Amino acid sequence: MPSVAAFAIVVADMGRSVAFYRALGLPVPDGADSAPHAEIDLGGGIRFLIDTQSTIRSFDRSWITPTGSARAGLALECTDPAEVDSTYASMVERGFAGHLAPWDAFWGQRYATLHDPDGNTVDLFAPLPLSPTTDPAGAHDE
Repeated sequence: MPSVAAFAIVVADMGRSVAFYRALGLPVPDGADSAPHAEIDLGGGIRFLIDTQSTIRSFDRSWITPTGSARAGLALECTDPAEVDSTYASMVERGFAGHLAPWDAFWGQRYATLHDPDGNTVDLFAPLPLSPTTDPAGAHDE
């Protein structure tokens, strides 16, 4: 059975996209800013691939730029809710697009969403601390 080795996105501006993912802390290799293709080793045998539109068109002449909402998304786990807030704020201060400001999601996580330069979503999340009156199974202390 095939196994997941990589996931990829197609970008309009490699330099801007590399700056975005580098600002998030991904280990983008030196020189990727001006390359037509970049590979970011995420560990565990998984790579994040970034290709320019012209790279994709070089072997797939029928490829067209998608329109509408994002077609790809990435979710990054933060160490705690404060890191969700600080990472979101830092990215917005650097001029990147915030989409959903940090909030406490009903499913028990601090959550926020950014858009990369091509409109792909990048979610930031961390578990919220358990309420002192609720155990992990959801039963209330009496």
